[in-house]
Amino acid sequence: MGKTAVVNELHKPIVRQRGYFIKGKFDQFQRNIPFSAFVQAFRNLIGQLLTETEAQIQQWKNQILEAVGENGQVIIEVIPELEKIIGEQPPVPELSGTAAQNRFNLLFPKFTKVFSSASHPLVIFLDDLQWADFASLKLIELLMTETKYLLLIGAYRDNEVSPAHPLMLSLSEIKKAQATINTITLAPLNQIQINNLVADTLKCTEKSALLLSQLVFQKSHGNPFFATQFLKVLYQDKLIKFNIDLGCWECEISQVTQQAVTDDVVEFMAFQLQKLPQSTQHILQLAACIGNQFDLATLAIVSQHSEIEIATYLWKALQEGLILPTGNIYKFYIGQENQTFTQANSQTVRYKFLHDRVQQAAYFLIPEEEKKTTHYQIGQQLFQNISKNKRAERIFEIVNQLNYGKTVITEQKERDELAELNLIACGKARSATAYQVGREYANMGLLMLGENSWQRQYKMSLALHELATELALLCGEFEAMEQFIETVIAKVHTLLEKVNVYRIRIQANASQNKLTEAIAIGKNLLQQLGVIFPKIVTEKDIQTAIAEINPLIGDREIENLVDLPQMKDLEKIAIIEIANGLMAVASISGSPLFPLLVALSVKLSIQYGNTSASAMAYACYGIIASNTIQDVNTGVKFGQLA
Repeated sequence: MGKTAVVNELHKPIVRQRGYFIKGKFDQFQRNIPFSAFVQAFRNLIGQLLTETEAQIQQWKNQILEAVGENGQVIIEVIPELEKIIGEQPPVPELSGTAAQNRFNLLFPKFTKVFSSASHPLVIFLDDLQWADFASLKLIELLMTETKYLLLIGAYRDNEVSPAHPLMLSLSEIKKAQATINTITLAPLNQIQINNLVADTLKCTEKSALLLSQLVFQKSHGNPFFATQFLKVLYQDKLIKFNIDLGCWECEISQVTQQAVTDDVVEFMAFQLQKLPQSTQHILQLAACIGNQFDLATLAIVSQHSEIEIATYLWKALQEGLILPTGNIYKFYIGQENQTFTQANSQTVRYKFLHDRVQQAAYFLIPEEEKKTTHYQIGQQLFQNISKNKRAERIFEIVNQLNYGKTVITEQKERDELAELNLIACGKARSATAYQVGREYANMGLLMLGENSWQRQYKMSLALHELATELALLCGEFEAMEQFIETVIAKVHTLLEKVNVYRIRIQANASQNKLTEAIAIGKNLLQQLGVIFPKIVTEKDIQTAIAEINPLIGDREIENLVDLPQMKDLEKIAIIEIANGLMAVASISGSPLFPLLVALSVKLSIQYGNTSASAMAYACYGIIASNTIQDVNTGVKFGQLA
């Protein structure tokens, strides 16, 4: 009930105090886009930064890179617009799910702290939290406990949130972390307040406004948005008129009472939208399918019209106040005479619906039997017309539309293509540490592949099952994880193809403190790959394993091992990755296998080349060299090598 308007009033005093006020909105049609409101908010902030001088932008770039180091790409994966400030960043090593999550949890608060200081505090407003994705809720928990000079304001509809809703669970976790939470509940306006609103609007006494305000209250039930829209419609229908002779506004109460006006705000707004030209209605319907915010370029793609045509169609909705521009550049898109400018313009022209209820009303106008087809056609147009280098950046947007319309697909070939797109989206969600969202994409991909997928799409089936297995683990769904593992073990052709799911099973056992079981699974898997450890590890076994390393190094300097070629032997890569997965388990459990696993990984790296797992092995060997064989110099060098 007016929650967004209340929060927006904070903007002016915050800016006066040299603070940054940024806002984002979760969307009912974009729940599967990780961090969508954060992306909007920081896109807004980056837009503010880009208006500053080149010297100031360079200063921001330096501060951001100092905070995130060589891991800038991790943040760019979530907020692509950041690249406009810090430039292209080197790829980051791919980490396991937990390690990737830890890296993100370390980096994002550091990134946020760049903009949160005593001299310029940061306020982030996140609207419609009832539609927030799981990853965003976890990020809110993290920021609320990690970042100073940050005020995070959230708004949600309490009538759409139960005690078991993920948002309520996140708020409970934040309270446990001793973060300060203040809750303001906005009730509907009462009849006196509605009377004040009507009197202020018509510049008349409260007594004169009483009859009209009673009608407004009856229809709006105290909803301020509905109340103001109702008054606006009465004015447009000439039922509220200004009497020049008397110098006041007058209302034809008898005619108003005769009007059959629904008291459902969505139906009411849908009726108002139907007064617009058909071309405008059609574009608004497409916009509603896209989200609360939309841009000209995307609408041009999905409607197969030019951006100038789309801007012209939207003009009437702009005049009626049903949509709002998010900047001033939209003005240049009205009229064919601006064709040259618009072709040269690189800025994105964005709009947003005045209110969720307007978006819902526009969506309501699409016949129910056409909704899924509309979504699917939008997805197809985006996929076909967005360039390949931009497609990865917008994969969630494309796949969500296609998934909404999946039931219209009749050919298995199309289902397989959608499964592949869900696989890409799943991988991107995993990289962004949005594991719950990633799991939904994996499940959708498997659903699209359907029966006999292992015979028809073997590689894709394996890839989707592997991701689904890992994401089930990361979401704590151990039963589902085991089902995926058993399916892979039963279906794949080779032992190497089973390695990834066995590694996940090791991680799952370790995460449940079943350390003995985890080690047993790993030893059995290594044995199948030809690596056999003694049943009882002796000190002699450890000394022998360590003694085999120096001869392999030979006369090379330890620091030069960084120049070893990339390991290509798939079996050796599997062995070192399994050994690395077991190292932490062995270390925690105090197993004597730990030095043997480290020595194995170091020897394989020196003999067959480095992998991303070699760094861990070198670091652990540095510890062993320093502590076990008392060679601190070698230990330091291996630590530096790692």
